[in-house]
Amino acid sequence: MPGSPFHLAAALSQNRDTLPSGRSVSGRGETLARRRYQKGQLLLLGSKEKRWFGRWYEDVLESGSVRRVRRQEFIGTQKDYPTRKLAIRELDKRLTVVNNPAYRARPTASFAEFAVRWEATVVPQLKASTAINYRSHLRCHLNPFFGAYRLADITPEMVQRFVSNLKVNPLTIHHIFVTLQSLWRSARAWRYVADDVTEGVRLPRRIPAERRHFSIEEMSSIIATAAEPYRTCFWLAAETGMRAGELCGLRWQDVDLEQRLVSVVQTAWQGRIQTPKNAASVRRFSLSAKLIAYLRSRLPSWTPNPYGLIFATRNGTAWQCRKPLRQLQSVLKQLQLPNAGLHAFRHSQITVAERAGVPLKTIQSRVGHSSHETTLLYSHAVGEDDRKFSGWLGEQLNPMCVQNSGVSDANGRELLVASPQVIESVG
Repeated sequence: MPGSPFHLAAALSQNRDTLPSGRSVSGRGETLARRRYQKGQLLLLGSKEKRWFGRWYEDVLESGSVRRVRRQEFIGTQKDYPTRKLAIRELDKRLTVVNNPAYRARPTASFAEFAVRWEATVVPQLKASTAINYRSHLRCHLNPFFGAYRLADITPEMVQRFVSNLKVNPLTIHHIFVTLQSLWRSARAWRYVADDVTEGVRLPRRIPAERRHFSIEEMSSIIATAAEPYRTCFWLAAETGMRAGELCGLRWQDVDLEQRLVSVVQTAWQGRIQTPKNAASVRRFSLSAKLIAYLRSRLPSWTPNPYGLIFATRNGTAWQCRKPLRQLQSVLKQLQLPNAGLHAFRHSQITVAERAGVPLKTIQSRVGHSSHETTLLYSHAVGEDDRKFSGWLGEQLNPMCVQNSGVSDANGRELLVASPQVIESVG
């Protein structure tokens, strides 16, 4: 009969092709996963140290076709899971993805294969300064370690081992880890993997080194000694705390000479214009009347360029940051001051502002930091209350202010007391 269940099943079978594995492809071209709940297989292996392993089946997508593969994954040692029931609970967590009704076959690729696709499609969307670092991390560190592994076979333990074996400074390790996190987010979004293997990985602690900063007298000497156009550059750096790239990307149209304001809306990196570091880096703040007057005096001698940049090369392109850096180091050598980079002006600006009692929110807004904590890390100021306390404590601990009492304790040791002068001063 036309309306019988047998007739309906036959009609449906004519509208789809059956795969060798027993699954089918719908009319929309979507691969339908086999609807079967898996409990998996739990094995206890090993002679010296017993280890639990789980086995189950997963669908993978290779060259447009679906293939079912058997997966085996380490669950934990018998010390971690003393009983079989505890190990089964952990195995059930691993099977949550494949037992989900919305589960579909995942594409598969090695880390190196996926990295090629990610580098070709995602990295070009990033800022040039970020992209060059990501490519370097892939080439020098990530691909040599993970390249031969399938993405699905990479575990948090492997990532932790990778981090622990890196022979670079802690800050570089953090940057490499950020690259791995970015790549892995894309792998999850594109459904190559389901879990985040970077979660819970411990990174080495970064101990911030003491950064060089200038006193007001040193900054004044640097500005007075430098020749133009570096004098203008260093004066702006000292008064605004702008980053080197922000200075190199500054245009005359970003300076409001009437309202005495400067706007940071772009930066320059290796001579190319790009967006600022983050949203907080886009900002507007005031300049002193003296600096504005000096900028006005520089306008007649300024050579126009296509981008309207205040600091440009003979070809009209933006300065590279190493250009003013070399000049700064030459001036410091001439003044017989310790060597430093342009970032020292940024540290100095924050330190001077805090000593002057400028509110932290105002300092943060001027320098373009996204958090108060970052701004505080840049400050080298010592609070007046801290100085008063250390002075008082020094008086109390001064060995010249104690004298023998002539009285001994139970152990025969002579007691020391504060001198009368100290008692009077404290009273």
